Amino acid sequence: MRKEDCFYLGKIVTKYSFKGEVVIKLDTDEPELYTEMESVYVEFGSNLVPFFIEKSSLHKGNQLRVQFEDVYSDEEADSILKCGIYLPSTLLPKLSGDKFYFHEVIGFTVVDVNFGEVGQIVHINDKAAQPLFEIDRDGTEIFIPMVDEFIRKVNRENNTIEVETPEGLIDLYL
Repeated sequence: MRKEDCFYLGKIVTKYSFKGEVVIKLDTDEPELYTEMESVYVEFGSNLVPFFIEKSSLHKGNQLRVQFEDVYSDEEADSILKCGIYLPSTLLPKLSGDKFYFHEVIGFTVVDVNFGEVGQIVHINDKAAQPLFEIDRDGTEIFIPMVDEFIRKVNRENNTIEVETPEGLIDLYL
C-alpha cells in the first residue's frame, strides 16, 4: 500500500501490557468509529506494513488499546512503538458542505471575500493550539486560522475555499 493512498489515523504511543498490547493515540474526533478495525498499516521508514488486529478497545478519550496478531511480547511491542498508523483513504466517510479532511484541501486555492485570491494551501499546521492553513502566495507564507467563523464556503469542484478574515490579517504577511 502506498502512503499517498492512505490517511494518517494516529500513532502508537505506549505499550499497555507485557503481552504486546499497545496504545494508539488516534487523530480523530470520533474514536469510536475505529474500534472494529480488522487491520491497519504501520509505518516503518517509508514503508507501510499491514498488521492484523486481534482485539481492540477504547482507552481514555481518543486512544485505542490494541492487541496485534504476532505481537505478543514487550520486545515485539517495542519494535512498533512511535510508529504511525494509516488506513486506506477509501475508508474515510465522504464529507459534504463546508466540512473537509485536512489532507483533502492541500492544493486548494484560498480566496478572501475582501482581499481576493490569497494563494494555495501547501500544508495544514495542526501543531498549534488552533489549526492553521499554511498558504503559499508567490513564495510568501501566509497563515490563516481554521475557524468556522472565517470559512465561508468549500468548493470541491473548483478546489477553492472562500474565507472572510479580519481586516489586515493577510496584509500582516505581505
